[in-house]
Amino acid sequence: MKVNQAEFIISAVGPSQYPEDALPEIALAGRSNVGKSSLINCLISRKNLARTSSQPGKTQTLNYYKINQDLYFVDLPGYGYAKVSKTKREQWGKFIESYLMNRETLRLVMQLVDLRHPPSKDDQAMYEWLRHNDVPVIVVATKADKIPKSRWPKHIKIVRETLGMDKGVQPLMFSSELGLGKDELWGILEQAIAYGEPEPEEANELEIQQEQDKEQEPS
Repeated sequence: MKVNQAEFIISAVGPSQYPEDALPEIALAGRSNVGKSSLINCLISRKNLARTSSQPGKTQTLNYYKINQDLYFVDLPGYGYAKVSKTKREQWGKFIESYLMNRETLRLVMQLVDLRHPPSKDDQAMYEWLRHNDVPVIVVATKADKIPKSRWPKHIKIVRETLGMDKGVQPLMFSSELGLGKDELWGILEQAIAYGEPEPEEANELEIQQEQDKEQEPS
């Protein structure tokens, strides 16, 4: 996808603030400092649309970024670090869970894990929850540039086994610094939102036109 326009829309604190234009949404989940903002900026070829917080765990809202007129990236609050009360963490958990379970326009969750380290307990819990609730998910292993290329296969294997991913399913290796995995990830996202495919009404009109053309062909 060629990104011609990308803009921050809103930091939503509840469903009443979610956009109502029915564009497909791709959510980003992961621990604080795993590189969600950097990944967004890399995908859209911008340096600072998505701001990296200097205080891990600070993001407490759903940050909506509109890409062209095609989709939203929805940056979820980072988990596993925020220095807040247990009550507040539980509120965030219910807030995020409600979004993931009930948002009709959600097409895919990108769960980001740091390739340098085995997935944390929070990473494992998130992946298990998404799979259990049939929420479409792709695991993106970030910061590949931080370790030698020769060690990539070992670290990918650790991510797969720690998360308990199905046989044949691989994390997508990514580096915002190198642009590694960018094109492959865009391909997956385009497929998830059916990018370039006709809308149902357009498809029906196309089928009708094709039938009419057949009828008019000489026998």
